[in-house]
Amino acid sequence: MPSRTARRSEDPARLDRLFQALADASRRSMIDRLSAGPASVSELAQPLAMALPSVVKHLAVLESGGIVLSEKRGRVRTYRIAPDALAAVETWLAQRKARYQAQFDALERYLASQPDDEDAT
Repeated sequence: MPSRTARRSEDPARLDRLFQALADASRRSMIDRLSAGPASVSELAQPLAMALPSVVKHLAVLESGGIVLSEKRGRVRTYRIAPDALAAVETWLAQRKARYQAQFDALERYLASQPDDEDAT
């Protein structure tokens, strides 16, 4: 039976949301900040040159992609990195890497089985 992570990584719509979330430099900056620990919207907006509503929209994309989780206490919304946030991307990349690595290995075996050009003369 495939693991839960492997099954989730096979969902094309989920991968699309993940890659869309990672495609923007501001969102990647927010992810970098959140890797140090939870932060409020204001804390995440501070180093960025954008208005709070724009930051909230970016955070909604990150949340839709499953990269961050939010919690509201009173008037403050705090974001944190979701556990295994990038597991689906890692799995997707590992699968592609294994596939092309197998092709390179097959090519290497084929080339090794061919006579050297020096032997042909």
